[in-house]
Amino acid sequence: MKRAIVIGASSGIGREVSKLLLADGWIVGIAARREDRLMKIKSANPGMVEVMRIDVTAADAPGRLLELARRLGGVSLFVYCSGVGRQNAGLDSDVELSTVDVNVKGFTAMVDTMFNYMAANLGGDIAVISSIAGTKGLGVAPSYSATKAYQNTYIQALEQLSNMRRLHIRFTDIRPGFVDTDLLSGSGGYTMLMDKESVARQMLRAIYAHRHVHVIDWRYRLLVFAWRLIPRWLWRKLNVRN
Repeated sequence: MKRAIVIGASSGIGREVSKLLLADGWIVGIAARREDRLMKIKSANPGMVEVMRIDVTAADAPGRLLELARRLGGVSLFVYCSGVGRQNAGLDSDVELSTVDVNVKGFTAMVDTMFNYMAANLGGDIAVISSIAGTKGLGVAPSYSATKAYQNTYIQALEQLSNMRRLHIRFTDIRPGFVDTDLLSGSGGYTMLMDKESVARQMLRAIYAHRHVHVIDWRYRLLVFAWRLIPRWLWRKLNVRN
């Protein structure tokens, strides 16, 4: 039986990915801070779902993740969908630091825990939703773009580490553009806004195909390609907004 854990399953892409995995016949452990939302998924899929309340920034998060893996009886796929981000052109330090807390501290704690678990249990697949925002430093969202760049580099490093240690752990770094989720609620109008269910479907296809890095969708692949061509001196002068 295929078993997966999805962190950040209470809403957005994480919730859609959980539903798609269940439809594909997976036994799924779902985790997030809002347990009531998770229970709705469990009640709709009797016998297929285990629930765990996890705040990725809390000291007990690694232990709770391992307990969820124990309840499932093993994990072959770990999907990390948790994250925060806001436009912060006014550079409110509370916003910056809370973003770092979730997107760096929480991310690292959860991914490291599952890496070590899989290293001791015959491997598996780790998939992470990062963002195209990690491609360049975005003045309108400094900590968000910086923490996403951290995630991109961290996954690349763990991928190399897995090969160095001859482990059977594979990684997929999913980098979507703007997605119609609660994360963007109240942040103003966004161009090229994508449907979360469509993004989840593309994400799963990339995971099943063992893609190392996958930008969603083709419009954002073109945008990232163009961004990479812009020299640093010119990027500093651009007014990049949504």
